[in-house]
Amino acid sequence: MDADRTRAIAVAQGAAVVDDVDQNLATLAELVRQAAQLGADVVVTPELFATGYAPERAWRHDGAAIRAALAAIAQEHRIGLVASSVDSVGEGHHIAASFFSPDGEELSRVHKVHLFGGVEQEWMTPGRQYGAPLAWEGETWGVGICYDVEFPEFARSLSAAGADILLVPTAVPTVEEGIAELGDAWHYSATQISTLQVPARALDNGVVIAYANQCGPGFTGHSCIATPFGRNAVLLGDEPGVAVVSVPAAAIERARGINTYAVDLARRA
Repeated sequence: MDADRTRAIAVAQGAAVVDDVDQNLATLAELVRQAAQLGADVVVTPELFATGYAPERAWRHDGAAIRAALAAIAQEHRIGLVASSVDSVGEGHHIAASFFSPDGEELSRVHKVHLFGGVEQEWMTPGRQYGAPLAWEGETWGVGICYDVEFPEFARSLSAAGADILLVPTAVPTVEEGIAELGDAWHYSATQISTLQVPARALDNGVVIAYANQCGPGFTGHSCIATPFGRNAVLLGDEPGVAVVSVPAAAIERARGINTYAVDLARRA
């Protein structure tokens, strides 16, 4: 990591329509255009956006053709793009995320390891391991998908492998559950992933995490970019939008100097 370098990272959130690939790609292209116009070097987009989030149906669409369209969007707007598709391998169907360069080259593709809920578990195949970090443009990037980031092992594994910035497409359904008579402390909201879990993972591991969610009916929105100081630099609401954060490499190093979790954990081992 070049300590003098600053990277502009964007998250883009929008509402997709199940099975309307053409419309969803047009929506995604507009979000990517906005991110590029705001000066982003890389933009993260939501999980299974091109097909709409319906795992029982998403695998029926041509994942390779979708990835070709995503590559063309990255190339058109000259921006790094992280976007999700279904990667069918043999008889298995994986929820995947690809990192495309501004030239439209697919630099990496990872499979979702932790499948969320009965529908994903019935229709999709879990990845065997977290994807390896990618060295690109002076930084080391890690990519995961949605539920992966809710497990401490994901961020720890990629951080230990050298990742500085984690890029996570997601599609979080709205969940509000609790025990009313016990008060707010006994109430769970799925928005806590954005407001609590993602910043905690960033703090624990000395990384930046860009987490891009779907919005609209049934989804929480609240895409965020968390810093290694354990706070969100940006947190969107529940409407479509794009946010960009400049990430100085020196600030990541400073955070790791304050909270030396990785060094102290390795020392104990």
